[in-house]
Amino acid sequence: MVRNKVAPMEEGSKLQQFQPPPPYSVDSPENRPYSLDSPENRAAPSNSQSTTASTPEFQGCWTIVVVSILFIINLLNYMDRYTIAGVLDDVQKYYNISDAWAGLIQTTFMVFFIIFSPICGFLGDRYNRKWIFVVGIAIWVSAVFASTFIPSDKFWLFLLFRGIVGIGEASYAIISPTVIADMFTGVLRSRMLMVFYFAIPFGCGLGFVVGSAVDSWTGQWQWGVRVTGVLGIICLGLIIFFVREPERGKAEREKGEIAASTEATSYWDDIKDLLSNATYVTSSLGYTATVFMVGTLAWWAPITIQYAEASRKNVTDISKSEKAQINLVFGAITCVGGVLGVAMGTVISNMWSRGVGPFKCIQTVRADALVCAIGAAICIPTLILAIQNIENNMGFAWVMLFICIVASSFNWATNVDLLLSVVVPQRRSSASSWQILISHMFGDASGPYILGLISDAIRGDDNTSQGHYKSLVTSFWLCVGTLVLSVILFGISAVTITRDKQRFNDIMLAQARPDESSSTGSVPEPTKTDDDGSHVQHM
Repeated sequence: MVRNKVAPMEEGSKLQQFQPPPPYSVDSPENRPYSLDSPENRAAPSNSQSTTASTPEFQGCWTIVVVSILFIINLLNYMDRYTIAGVLDDVQKYYNISDAWAGLIQTTFMVFFIIFSPICGFLGDRYNRKWIFVVGIAIWVSAVFASTFIPSDKFWLFLLFRGIVGIGEASYAIISPTVIADMFTGVLRSRMLMVFYFAIPFGCGLGFVVGSAVDSWTGQWQWGVRVTGVLGIICLGLIIFFVREPERGKAEREKGEIAASTEATSYWDDIKDLLSNATYVTSSLGYTATVFMVGTLAWWAPITIQYAEASRKNVTDISKSEKAQINLVFGAITCVGGVLGVAMGTVISNMWSRGVGPFKCIQTVRADALVCAIGAAICIPTLILAIQNIENNMGFAWVMLFICIVASSFNWATNVDLLLSVVVPQRRSSASSWQILISHMFGDASGPYILGLISDAIRGDDNTSQGHYKSLVTSFWLCVGTLVLSVILFGISAVTITRDKQRFNDIMLAQARPDESSSTGSVPEPTKTDDDGSHVQHM
């Protein structure tokens, strides 16, 4: 089986061809550090037909514009997911549903999301990704608005529209990291992914805060959900007018990591190759185990704290202002802790892999996987301490929740960087789609519903606030088990990554054809990059 095809290089071909750089001289532009602002890089002509126009105004700022827009939309993506969690109690009362049915809202969204993830991944590897974004965001915005006009006796229709929201978000979440990967390499890519994934914790936290605040302000939970729809319309315009499609693998090709253009293989060959990649498989499963905990905690922690507060006051329910305050605090620690965790995970992984600072004597290519494993390990004791102290020592519980959120966020950008380091460019959208499918199907899609079922089974007919609180706290022990599994799986990834990175490097550095390289009489040399190994696509 041929797992990676290399496109033939014929004279006059429109495919990107690797051009060996001239020998370096002391004063040559190629021997100077790579700079976006240097005259040589601004004016460098392209030797290939690119899918993106190379107008001067987009040569220096194009990549920053694209990453900024992708960050904003990713922020709204996660805001939308958790605005429902911020108004969940009101949604339950409006539709008169139990904990299990409330958990099914998120599950339905994720079911649609994961079903359409492979489809979007397939399209993203083969067609223009910008217009996939446009169609997906249009579907997302339309479904968000439609879901807020459903009457109280049509809960099934509300579930359907929340599911359709997942279709739109799948088109965006799957493909965005591959666009960033096609614009940057090395440490610079890690930094851009870090910025992109700041949107996850920040968006989750804003979802709680904005949804709850708008609900409290207007007296209608529907307006708390519509906020993201309004902002989504603005983002749709940003995508249409300011985002340009980068050529697949161009940053790595310009750096010299790809000696020739590669072409897409059959989808079945893609799947077989990914299944044979042990690092990809185990890291995806380890990520899934962590996502199960994160998604379940984000969905049920605020309402668990609300039940604990009602139990302390010996009342059946607390006021809307008190609920809003709890959501505000939880949203704040999610924002701050998540952003801090993403930054810490990325920085530690980069320093460790490069042997910088305190990692000088323990440099290793296994850093990405090890950082993810360490993050999951830290979550275990902090989650236990948090759930056991909610009722009696809420201040301490908030601190433990904060540390748990920081540690769980180590893997958001680091795990994607790990995937990009072992999967070739023409398979990255497919790899991302299947990783997201698995992580959501067995993670935050099923997690809230499973925990809701366990809570209902434990609680029985006890509808008191104390009964709800005790049953939910007991159910959270399931998340502790998934975290243990995550540590084990990322540990296996740390063992297998050296072999899979070597295979990746062999593929990326392969020559187009042996006879072509012999006819030129020379072997392509890598182009110069920054000292940290970074490279940015130059349009």
